[in-house]
Amino acid sequence: QVQLAESGGGLVQAGGSLRLSCAASGRSFSSFVMGWFRQAPGKEREFVAGISRSGGNTFYSDSVKGRFTISRDNAKNTVYLQMNSLKPEDTAVYYCGAETGLFVSPLPQKYSYWGQGTQVTVSS
Repeated sequence: QVQLAESGGGLVQAGGSLRLSCAASGRSFSSFVMGWFRQAPGKEREFVAGISRSGGNTFYSDSVKGRFTISRDNAKNTVYLQMNSLKPEDTAVYYCGAETGLFVSPLPQKYSYWGQGTQVTVSS
């Protein structure tokens, strides 16, 4: 069992930056593959970025590649999402998820644990 709590969302102008954090408590954080997902109104939850247990491997959706960076600090039980060059289409609720599999998956159904989400709004 692990509990996740996202923070760092807010309102930002297009071209700006935000850094999201996801703090984990409970079971050993380093045993989980972590992912960031987002969900806009009326749309399905979509994969944004994922990171392996050690942090050595990262994966991104094409829509954020080159603009977002996922990282983790296992000593602090926290995963981050640095978001640069934000666009209005990045507006969504952002969720972090944890999965016990060996590899990062872009499928939300593979993730067993979720945070409550944090709103990111990018104005044009």
